[in-house]
Formats: sequence, structure tokens, C-alpha cells
Amino acid sequence: MQPGTLNRLIFILLCCILIWAPIPLGSNRPWSWALLELLIGTAFLLHLLQCWRTAQFELLQRRYWLAVAPLLLLTLWLMLQSFSPWPQFASVDPYQTQVMLLKTIFFVLWFVLLLSYAQGHKRLRLLALAIVIAGALQAFYGVVLQLSGQELSPVIGMDENHKARGTFVYQNHFANYLALALSVAMGLLLSQLSSQRRHRDWRQLSREVLSSILSAKFMLRLAMVLMVVGLVMSRSRMGNAAFFTALIVMALAALWFYKRPPALLKPLVISILLLDTVLIGSMFGLEKLQQRYQDTSFASEARDNVILDSIPLLQQHFWTGSGGGSFYTVFPAVQPAPYSGFYDHAHNDYLQFAIELGVPLTALLLLWLLYLGWSALQVMRRHEDKLLRGLCFGSLMALCHMALHCTVDFNLQAPANALLFLSILAIVVVASHSPNYGRHTASRA
Repeated sequence: MQPGTLNRLIFILLCCILIWAPIPLGSNRPWSWALLELLIGTAFLLHLLQCWRTAQFELLQRRYWLAVAPLLLLTLWLMLQSFSPWPQFASVDPYQTQVMLLKTIFFVLWFVLLLSYAQGHKRLRLLALAIVIAGALQAFYGVVLQLSGQELSPVIGMDENHKARGTFVYQNHFANYLALALSVAMGLLLSQLSSQRRHRDWRQLSREVLSSILSAKFMLRLAMVLMVVGLVMSRSRMGNAAFFTALIVMALAALWFYKRPPALLKPLVISILLLDTVLIGSMFGLEKLQQRYQDTSFASEARDNVILDSIPLLQQHFWTGSGGGSFYTVFPAVQPAPYSGFYDHAHNDYLQFAIELGVPLTALLLLWLLYLGWSALQVMRRHEDKLLRGLCFGSLMALCHMALHCTVDFNLQAPANALLFLSILAIVVVASHSPNYGRHTASRA
């Protein structure tokens, strides 16, 4: 096998892993995340073989090491918590911390693989398309189950409870996954819009509409509509609110920061907000989502109590954390009374990371995300390549969505969602390190 063939094979395998990850219960069961780790490990072994055959013994290009450094630091910290001889650093639940350590190692390997193989205009587009396909498949499965009136999932036998959940166990993880995929789809669609404003007569306009219907752009728009339907039918309040808030914020930011904003940016955003949410949402259960918003009460939401009751843990483990994955071990000590249901997560990723890893390391990871967000904004402002600008728009929109949704849920605790989020961050890193060749690059997009 030629080195170039192996290179392409590894990239195809990465795209297949990305599509596969949410299918077995969001990879959120021991057997399913073990299978995900096996697939990532296989891809990394092929990467080592590729490095050996090409006599390139660097596992990652030097320009990317700074971007990977926070994840490496997180891995070292989890190792210290798992095996530390010093009590002040040791985890209260070493086994769970070792499980999180193993997951983190494979997430780092995944990040390194994407930075190594998702380079170049064509591969970034294919990676984005793989994300859209994964989201569309999840939306299709979830919507079909709801419209068919199935009370139990035919695969896992779980009660659907009138909420679309795709192949996920938890409908909010399903909603979060769709929102991230929708953000990438939005960026991909934005990269295909023309930035030129010109007068069109009716004949020219009809010709352009017809060509759009017959183009891949129309298929992408259909996939977005399908994912919006799935998002609405998930009945996830913050999942929907965070997505449409992120869309509005990024649309306004694009008008201010985007280099030559596409002429159809405003109509596209308006169509998603009005056509998708009002027209399509009214057909597929928007009123039920509105009812859930009206019925929301801090007094009746047990997960709000979980967040409030977890504050003492933050004070106790402020500096070094209780140990990765140990929240459900330490929480019963401060839980005043049983809640309805079992809560093994804080329903706030910021709080759970701070309790388990300590506030200093959590703050460092947040600064890393802010830096990547700033890098995406710089690409939107300065780069000539329409694809890179569009994908950074979608990535920044995904970051905004996660920043909001993670205040009330534990999306990063689901391996499929964490893998997708890391993939979006990898797109930002690759785009921010891509050379800007000027208008010649823009013409290729």
C-alpha cells in the first residue's frame, strides 16, 4: 500500500468513526465507548505506521502542539489524581478517575489525528460533510420514530415519551448533538453563498433558484431542515433556546466582523428563524416545546436543586478537585434529600469540571476555548478562503451554543458529543493555521 493510499484510508476511517460514534447509545455505555476507543486506537496505530513508512517521526506538526497542550495538561492532571501518593491530589474515587483518564487519552489521540489528516480545503469540506451526515441520520431516525407513534425504541426498548432522542439515551444529548451538527451545516452553507451583490431580473432569479434546487446546496439545506425538526421534536428547552440564540448572535457578529458578508446571509438566517421554527415547528410539535417552557419552574426542577446543592463541593475541592468522574461519589454527602430520579452528574458542565478537576484547571480549559473562539473570529475577519470563513462561523456558533447549553446539562460527559465538539475545535485550529493566499484562494472556494 502506498503512503498516499494509507493517508486517505486513515482520513476515511476518521470520518466513519465520526458518523458511527452517536449510533450505539451516543457511545455512552461502557461497551460502546470501549468500541469507540478501539476504533480510535486502530486509526492511531495506522497513523504510527504512516509515520514510519514516510520516515516522519513527528506524531504532530510543531505548529499544532500549543493547541493540544491544554488537553495534554488535563491528561497529566488525571494521571496525578489517579495514582498520586499525596492525599491532597488523590481522587476520592480512583477507579472512576482512571476511566475518565482513559477516555481523555483517546480524545487526545482523536484530536491529534484530525490535526494530522483533516488538512487542506477538500478534506475540511469532507469532514464537515461527515458531521452533517451524522446529524442528519440522527435527526431522521429520531423524527421517524416520533411520527410513527412508537412508544418504545425498536433497538434499545427505551420509552420514547413523546421526545425525539435518535439513538441517544438522553434527549438533551440528542438535541445538543443536532445543534452542533446544524452549526457546522450553517457554516458550510454560508461558504457556498456569493458575497457579490448584483441586480437580478426575474429570468436570472428563476435560473439561479432552479440551479440551487438541483445543486448540493439544496440537499444541505434539506438536511438542515430535517435537523431543525429533530431539534424541535426533542422538546429540549435549552437545546432549542441555545441554538437559536447562538444563531442570532453569530448572524449579528458576521455582519460586523465577517470579511465581505454573503449577500444572502440575512435571508438565510431569517428563513431558519421563521420558516424552520414557525412553519415547520408548528407542524412537528412546536406547541409542545412552548408548553414545556411555560411549565418550567425552579421549584419543580430537581436538577436545579442538584446544582445548588453541589456548591459546597466546589468549596471543598476548589484547588485540586475531587477527581475526574467522581461527582456521583461525592455528591451524596451533600445531598439533603433524595430527588426524583438518579443524578450522577451536576447538570452543569462548568460546575462538574470545577468540582472534579479544580477551579484553576477548569479556568485554564475555558481560556483555551476562548482563545480558539478568538482564532475563529480572526479567520472570519481576515481570511480570503470562503470555506474557512464559513466553517469558522459554524464553529464559533457551536462554541456559543455549548457555552449556553452546558449551564444546565452535562453534554461533555457524553462521548459522542465530546468527540463532535473536539472535531469542531480541530477545524478551528486547522483553519487558523492555514495560509492566506489572497483572492486566488477565494476563487477556489
